[in-house]
Amino acid sequence: MSTTTTDERAIAELLREHGPALLHFLQQLTYGDSQRAEDLVQETLVRAWQHPEAFTAPYESMRPWLFTVARRLAIDARRSRQARPAEVSDSVLECASAPLDTADSAVRSLDVRAAVRGLSPEHRAVLEEIYFHGLSVGETAEVLGIPPGTVKSRSYYALRLLQRGLPGYSDRSRPAGRTTKPEACTTSV
Repeated sequence: MSTTTTDERAIAELLREHGPALLHFLQQLTYGDSQRAEDLVQETLVRAWQHPEAFTAPYESMRPWLFTVARRLAIDARRSRQARPAEVSDSVLECASAPLDTADSAVRSLDVRAAVRGLSPEHRAVLEEIYFHGLSVGETAEVLGIPPGTVKSRSYYALRLLQRGLPGYSDRSRPAGRTTKPEACTTSV
């Protein structure tokens, strides 16, 4: 070994002699992450190669120096990961819903209000009770004092009139800015 560089034989000897203990130590520090521990072992050996003065130190063994370097590298790696925001994979981004366009929502709301005002008072009353107050057909019939069959009939025809009065808002078309989620996104994690 020279004082300016460390030869490959010395690094190979370090790895043979201290590698298994160093790997075990780093696996504990990385909570069992073997890949990260192996990377840290390699980085520790690179540091030993970059600092040949460590080989000439008055220690009986290089192990304390290697373990100190490895521990500091593990701490630095953990701090580095904590300082960065969590990485998000493409599949997560595909499942995220697109932000709603509030202008489109406001326009749709105004269109629906105008269409509802165009309905007859009887049709409007049925829709208000069922869709805005959340009542069932039976409850709506009771509130309005009409038979349940009439409630069903009026709600059916009122919705058909709304559909005709709101072109582009039918079940087959979706409002702008809204997309259906891919199959993979519909399952819960």
